[in-house]
Amino acid sequence: MEFIANDGKNIEIKVENEIYLRHAIQTRFIRTDDNYIDVIKEYVSGIYEKGDIISISEKIISICQNKIVRRDELKIGIWARILSKFASHTSAGVGVSEKLKMQYAINKVGLFKVIIASIASGVTKVFGIKGVFYKIVGLEVSGLDGFYDHVWKEYGDIGIELPEDPTGVCNEIKEKLGISCMIVDANDLGQVILGKSDDIKFDNEFLEKLIKDNPAGQGRQKTPIILIRKSE
Repeated sequence: MEFIANDGKNIEIKVENEIYLRHAIQTRFIRTDDNYIDVIKEYVSGIYEKGDIISISEKIISICQNKIVRRDELKIGIWARILSKFASHTSAGVGVSEKLKMQYAINKVGLFKVIIASIASGVTKVFGIKGVFYKIVGLEVSGLDGFYDHVWKEYGDIGIELPEDPTGVCNEIKEKLGISCMIVDANDLGQVILGKSDDIKFDNEFLEKLIKDNPAGQGRQKTPIILIRKSE
């Protein structure tokens, strides 16, 4: 098969002296009435070979699970309005500088923790340390996508939470389709392995290196699935 990379990304990557090939699989726009088993079967089963690893964006799994927060479900309070003004913007997309996301953080972990995280973030930024806010409030908050329509208008009024039981989802995909896979929360700033099928023996650090340049991209590519194969 011909391996295809997104613009600005490489097909090949070297990890621990081995070369791996990454193929960006373009899909249709995934919606809440889709089933992730059907999606993986449709786009992956025909090209998958034993030994491959499939990297799946957490976003399409969450959408299939209907892990959605709608704009009208969040009532923005005074603290979300205040604290969001002091949050930083990043090239990876909108974060808690968006009032809706700050309110989500308050609802999810509590106002006290969000205030402590905001203070700690402000102090550590003086010393060039970034990301402290999200380390304190946790992965559920940092993993919220959406409430941002600059790339996809469909995401303007919804927030997309992290998927439920990502390891269980990966094992279900392996059991039903025979496909080894991992679910990742990745952007151009970093990668987190949320879950992987039990047959994958590589540790998370190794798996993160396979996608450290975010081969799926974060624009309008519609390539939420990456097939990874060791080069012969």
